[in-house]
Amino acid sequence: MEATYCGHCGDPLARVRHESCERHLALEPPRFCTTCRRRMKVQVVPRGWTAECVRHGVVTDASTLGA
Repeated sequence: MEATYCGHCGDPLARVRHESCERHLALEPPRFCTTCRRRMKVQVVPRGWTAECVRHGVVTDASTLGA
């Protein structure tokens, strides 16, 4: 699915620039689903993070895949 909303602030990607949001997302998990804009349940653990949207499932930190 193509991202429609910013994972950090939840605003539509087409409306404003999200350069600062991209910097935040490089260091922390997304807080909003990029498909439906719902607030996600986020769990941060020492090895990474997971973020879950009730409609679109789980997003996982790529670094946790090899752990």
